[in-house]
Formats: sequence, structure tokens, C-alpha cells
Amino acid sequence: MAPTHVLRCCQRGLAWIPVIFIALVVCWSYYAYVVELCLYTITMMGERIVYLIFFHVSFVMFVWSYWKTIFTKPANPSKEFCLPKAEKERYEKEERPESQQEILWRAASTLPLYTRTGAGAIRYCDRCQVIKPDRCHHCSACDMCVLKMDHHCPWVNNCVGFSNYKFFILFLAYSLVYCLFIAATVLQYFIKFWTNELNNSAKFHVLFLFFVAAMFCISILSLFSYHLWLVGKNRSTIEAFRAPVFRTGSDKNGFSLGFRKNIAQVFGDQKQYWLLPIFTSQGDGLTFPTRLVNADAEQATVTLQPDSNKCVPEVSVSPLSESQNRLLSNEQQANNAEDHLAENFLKSAESETVTMESES
Repeated sequence: MAPTHVLRCCQRGLAWIPVIFIALVVCWSYYAYVVELCLYTITMMGERIVYLIFFHVSFVMFVWSYWKTIFTKPANPSKEFCLPKAEKERYEKEERPESQQEILWRAASTLPLYTRTGAGAIRYCDRCQVIKPDRCHHCSACDMCVLKMDHHCPWVNNCVGFSNYKFFILFLAYSLVYCLFIAATVLQYFIKFWTNELNNSAKFHVLFLFFVAAMFCISILSLFSYHLWLVGKNRSTIEAFRAPVFRTGSDKNGFSLGFRKNIAQVFGDQKQYWLLPIFTSQGDGLTFPTRLVNADAEQATVTLQPDSNKCVPEVSVSPLSESQNRLLSNEQQANNAEDHLAENFLKSAESETVTMESES
């Protein structure tokens, strides 16, 4: 028992190494930019003041969102998703999976559950001994069930889920802005490095400051773009790789409500708080609105009603957009114009024929 406890403590300690590494890099970048670049290298006072103001704004927002992502505790299932004591004892004594599922079905009959396992069974965590709410998954690194779990991020040493997913998105956004600003403002002095126009004390810091900022900018940009796409589709990273299973089957767009509503699910209804690392996500993490059909939520459909006297199956078609309607109207006008010209041409040809006959 003691070696296991010691091993777990060592694992928890080692898990902070990526966070410490990021913290050291950020501290060095602050010193290199503020002291070595702005104070010792830049000579123009106006340029120095503007750079320092924008740098500190991006730095504060970046550190604030990073802090919130790290130290916000992942949300767990509430007590109503735990089995009652009597049912729990019966579940543990049962050896047949069918009997265990019967116990879970009775316990879940009063719970707001829409998702199932791949086999259509109730999602139950034997480790945490709880019925998993929709979009909830067990994190082996945190050793707990996390509501709307996205992934476990080693760079924040925390599970990214319902309680801190907005903070994680803002952390990626502000870290990208931070790196872009540093790379853009250091570029001219990076060029001066190769022409030997910088003093020796600032050469090292300016050179590595540009390389580190550019490297992190490229890596963060791809990750940030991917998570923006996930937000627009209202999916988690787990759901992107494995579609959730509903009563009617698997549906990768089962939680998609349309682009605007999907964004509001993460950032909330109050737009003035979208850019601040303050929790504004909708819902409680236990229940989520779902679509009633398997069609894409961003593509509205119109159902054609069949004739009552004919047995015609329902056909779903996409409505015409405004541009398509405009093209159709233009095409109809062009066709009408062609018909009018053809009619005039026939009339003129007929009149010429009559004239020639009269002359003959």
C-alpha cells in the first residue's frame, strides 16, 4: 500500500513539470522583452511606451486565463447519479452483466440521460461508482469522472471539461496573441541582429525571443483553430474521435444546435464577458440540449407534404438561399427575354414573307 501511495505522489509531482517549464519560459520572455528589448535596445521613447502597454495587456490576459485553466477544479457528477446504497450492494453482488444492467436501468429511469454505450447499455463508471451523465467520461490521470470532458492537458496539469473549457479556449487565444505580438515587434531587431547593429548584451535574448515566439505561435495556431472548429460544432475532442451514441444510434452532431447556439453553450449569452476568463457557460454540465433529428443543425430542411390521394414518401430538401433565388429569377428573366426576341423575329419574318408575296 505504501509503495503505491509513494508512486502516486511521484506521478503527481512529475505532472507539474510541463507547467513549470511554461512558467519559466513566460518569465524569461517577460524579462527579455521588457528589460533587454524595451529598456536597453529600443531608443525611441514613444515606441517603447506603446510596446510596453500592449505587451502587458496581452501578458495579463494570458496569465489570467492560464491560471484559471490550471486551478479550476473539474466538475464531477452530482449525488443523484450515484446508486442508492441498497442498489449499489445488489449491483456489486451480481455477477451477470444482464442483472447489473437491470439495476442500472431502474436507477437511471428518473435521470435525464440520452446517451448510451456502444452496445446500448447504461454508461456506468465502476471506478467512481456513478452513472455517467451525458458527455461525462472518466479521466485516468485525475482518477475521477469529469463533466463534459474534452481531454486531459499535460500543459495545464488538469482535465479540460465543462468547468474550464472556456478558460482553455481563452488561454489558447491570448497565448497566440502574446506570441504574435512578440514575434511581430521583435522582427525588426531580429533583422538587425544579422547586420550587427545590436549590442552584445541583447543579441542572445532578441534572437531566442523571436525563435521561441514563432515556434509557439505555429503550434498554438493549429490547436486553437481545431478547438474553434469544435466549439462551432458543439463537440468535445472525445466526441470528435468517437461519436456519442443515443437511443436512435450514434450521431456525431447530436449536440449541435446551430453555430450561434453552439458558441453560446461555451461562452454564454452575455457577449461582454466572452473575452474575460470568467465562467459564463450555459447549463450545469449534467444535462445538455440535443437535436431531435440526425440532420445537420446548420442546414435547415423543408418537408414536402405528399398528396393525400397518393402514397408518396416524405422527401427532405434544402431550402433555396437568397443567392439561389436571385439566380433563378435572373434565369427566368433571361428566358423571357429570349422568348420575346424569338417572337419578334418570327413576326418580322412573317411580315417580310407577306410583303414578298404581295410584290410578286
